[in-house]
Amino acid sequence: MNRTYTIAAAVAVLFVLGVLFSCVYTIYQTQQAIIVQFGQPKAIVREPGLHFKLPWQQVSYFDRRLLNLDAKSEEVIAQDKKRIQVDAFARWRIIDPLLFYQTQNTQDQAIARLTPILSSNIRRVLGSQNFAAMLSMRRSELMHDIRDNMNQDVKGFGIVVADVRISKADLPPENSRAIYQRMQKERQREAAEYRAQGDETAQRIRARADREVTVVKAEATRESSILRGEGDAEKTKTLGEAYSQDPDFFAFYRSMQAYQDTFADGNGSVVLSPSSDFFRYFGNGPGGSAGAKRK
Repeated sequence: MNRTYTIAAAVAVLFVLGVLFSCVYTIYQTQQAIIVQFGQPKAIVREPGLHFKLPWQQVSYFDRRLLNLDAKSEEVIAQDKKRIQVDAFARWRIIDPLLFYQTQNTQDQAIARLTPILSSNIRRVLGSQNFAAMLSMRRSELMHDIRDNMNQDVKGFGIVVADVRISKADLPPENSRAIYQRMQKERQREAAEYRAQGDETAQRIRARADREVTVVKAEATRESSILRGEGDAEKTKTLGEAYSQDPDFFAFYRSMQAYQDTFADGNGSVVLSPSSDFFRYFGNGPGGSAGAKRK
């Protein structure tokens, strides 16, 4: 009998402990909760710490931190008819756990509904702009417009979209390759044009330089001819004056110069008749024998 009472008492104690444990729950600082009784929400609990509830009541926990929403890559046709590949993400938070529980129930269900809303707003906002606007300072303004439009769409969800960011906005790969090839051809055309202009300028400079060289040479030739003529005239004048003063000495001097020029290297040979006038001063006495004989 005593053993039976002991077992019954132990079972009763365990039952009471189980009931007590089922009445206690903990909320962390990153959480908020709703007390649900027979499927109906009874209370919202936001304060962190140890809390109590009735044994037949249940606790649904919801995160109070910023939650992430990654949108799939969207192809948007901009206002200027350019196709753009856009990657974006959003940050959202549960601000009304009761309304969230009534409309979404779970975070996974909320993400499933938020994803198409984000995609549609991306297409609507970015589709009303041209591609250049997405690469300019207006990009931040466009992201704020997407965020505000989403908040209008999810007003009855018990959540708020804190931020929307466009992580990537670029042309599709096939368009990028085509644009790159077109840019490459454009640069090659510009380079060929610059080279043609450079060649034309170089030819013009060379032609002008050649013309100037020809003019300078012609002027130099003309001046040299004038100077040479003046020199020859002066030379002729000087020679004429010398000849008129002493013809014999002038003839002797010119013959000595001829001898010097002819036999300057010591190996010169001249084949002439001994009676040639060239050897007139090779004889004995003034004027040479040839000269004496001629006289």
